[in-house]
Formats: sequence, C-alpha cells, structure tokens
Amino acid sequence: MAQDPRIDAYIAKAQPFAQPILTHLRALVHKALPGIDETIKWGMPHFTYNGKNLAGIAGFKAHAAFVIHGEGRQGDAMGQYGKIASLDDLPSEADLAAKLLEAAERVDTVGSAMQRRSAPKAPKAEIAMPDDFAAELAKLQGARETFDGWAPSHRREYLAWITEAKRPETRAQRIVQAGAWIAEGKKRNWKYESC
Repeated sequence: MAQDPRIDAYIAKAQPFAQPILTHLRALVHKALPGIDETIKWGMPHFTYNGKNLAGIAGFKAHAAFVIHGEGRQGDAMGQYGKIASLDDLPSEADLAAKLLEAAERVDTVGSAMQRRSAPKAPKAEIAMPDDFAAELAKLQGARETFDGWAPSHRREYLAWITEAKRPETRAQRIVQAGAWIAEGKKRNWKYESC
C-alpha cells in the first residue's frame, strides 16, 4: 500500500477524535481497492482510481467526512455518510467496501463524476438566413462575405437578434443596424469586446 506522506501529516494534524476515523477509512479504501493512489486535492486526502477521483476523507473541528465521488451528499454534511463523530457512525466495512467497488466499476464503465457532468453539448441548430436580412447584406459591399466568414456562434447571435423581434418595425430596425455593423466588421456584441 503506497501511502502519501502528506496524508500522514493531514491525519496527524486532525482533531484527536477524527484521527482514528480517518485512519480507519484510509485503511478500508486500500483494503477494498489494493493499489489505489493517494493524493491531496482541495486540501483534503483523496484516493484516485485509474487517474480519476474515487473517494476522499476530511477532518473538521467536530466531525469527519467520507466522500465517494458520484454518490451525492447527505444533508448539510460533505459526503454520503453525514457528520461522522466516531467509528460507530459509519456503516459496516462490508457496506463501505461494496460502495467503493461500485464507484471503481463506475469509473471503469462511464468515467468520473466530472466527466459525466461535462459531456459535450450538442451543437445549437443553425438559424436560417431570412430573405430580408440577406437582401440587406447584399446591398452593403462585403457585408455578406464578412458575415459568412464568422464562426457559427457569431452568425447565430445576429440571426437570433433579428428573428426574435416581436414587431415588424423592430425587425426592420435591427436588420438595418445589423447590416451597418457587419459592413464595419463588428460582431453582434462588439461593444463588449476588449480592445
């Protein structure tokens, strides 16, 4: 069992009641998942599996915490096991080991909790070029070429601004304004771009 000396120091500095809890949880993680790596993340001991965060322990003034990533939390405490004030507050070793094995299997099959949350979003649908806006751009030298050369997100900003107008008068004003800005090479939110 490879142990990170920073975690030894963390446990040694913890409140006296928390030291046996943190030591027990650390040993339990290593027993359930031999070869798991240790590190410090977010200022607290963590255990990583295949390079992904799997679990963490923490000691506070009046309680300790045990986190299995991807499992959610309980009440106002960090982690799934509430505010742990003694070893009696923990589920059985068998239950904790089973949860750790489930978490490792989850990492193997679907990745870390962070990866699941940050799955790539589907690209936004293109907004069709309205005929009246296309006609305005055609009147202005180089405007259509400038517009077509921009990234889809910049084109979408103008197209949404125009197509979301409620009144025909507002739409007509926006088309004229957009044409003028595009002819000058200005993106929709040009006022907010840094110089």
